[in-house]
Amino acid sequence: MMAGVTILEHELSELRLLVERQAGILLDCPNSALSAHVAEYLEAHELSSCAALLERLGAADQDPSVLPVFLDGVLNINTGFFRHPGAMNALARCVIPQLYARKSEDGPCTLRIWSAGCSTGEEAYSIAMALCDVLPVGNGSVNGNGNSTNGNGSKEKASGRNGSSAESSGPPATTQATKDWSVHIVGSDLLRSAIEIAERGLYPQSALAGLPPATIRACFTKIGNIGAGQNGSKDGNWSGGNSNGSSNGSVAGSNNGSNGSAHLLVKPRLRSLVTFNTMNLIKPVYIGRFDCIFCMDLLPHLSRAQRTALLERLHLYLEPGGYLFLSQTEKLCSSNLNFRSETFDGYTFHRKPLAASAAYGR
Repeated sequence: MMAGVTILEHELSELRLLVERQAGILLDCPNSALSAHVAEYLEAHELSSCAALLERLGAADQDPSVLPVFLDGVLNINTGFFRHPGAMNALARCVIPQLYARKSEDGPCTLRIWSAGCSTGEEAYSIAMALCDVLPVGNGSVNGNGNSTNGNGSKEKASGRNGSSAESSGPPATTQATKDWSVHIVGSDLLRSAIEIAERGLYPQSALAGLPPATIRACFTKIGNIGAGQNGSKDGNWSGGNSNGSSNGSVAGSNNGSNGSAHLLVKPRLRSLVTFNTMNLIKPVYIGRFDCIFCMDLLPHLSRAQRTALLERLHLYLEPGGYLFLSQTEKLCSSNLNFRSETFDGYTFHRKPLAASAAYGR
């Protein structure tokens, strides 16, 4: 902590309100933890007081990178591959067959999926793995540019975790060779540091400990040992496995910090399916409509008003008949939202009616 810097309680309260106003995020950490983070930020950025920080954040509209840089490290977020196996199972075995049946009669099949709050990319790549296991191959590929999935016109099998895509009730075999899919997965996050890791697609071997060996071989390339802090990553602790929440899809620190352990790189065939970008979900840039939107573990970290506003925008961004995936602890907080809830194998997700005027729940 910088010598002589005093951080007052009312300054921390003002800081929490400012973050909520600009990002919709409720900072629920104790004052002691927030004060320590503020002190570290002041020292790192050579600011003399919390008042100077508040002034800088208050002008964040002029420099949108200011707020994410401040929040990097204060948001305690867990992430991991297939951390919501029920959602991936429903996507692969229920939603994709429905979308295929609907779209295959309308010419070229396109599929757009948004991982809103993707953190360091594990969710977006998990979606790609689930899709590659169930979508038809035909003469082209399951990717965004019509090339083959592995460079030679064939598909590499990628079994999902916890029933996410293996034993799939995918498209009928008689139609698999007749239609190709153009797939585009968008991953967005508030933190640029998280997006940089996602774009790199490089993860410590320990991060994939819960995946079947066959999936790892099919989807990742081992590139050997990397020392801590190398490859542009920061020192940090990997927080894989199940997650209790995310806040605008952000992480505290980097998951690529290591102690010289082996790392695995996402194979090009998966990487080609995904595009990453930074986005403040409270002040989003319109990026088109989607067949599926994943917004997992994010709503509890937003104020009630921002939760409702975000869900309304996500409904707007969904194609008619599109699907919204939330974690099972999250509920639709507005009865005015025109969604129909459906359940598959114990997981509940939400579908936007095909007809814009369809009654809720019908």
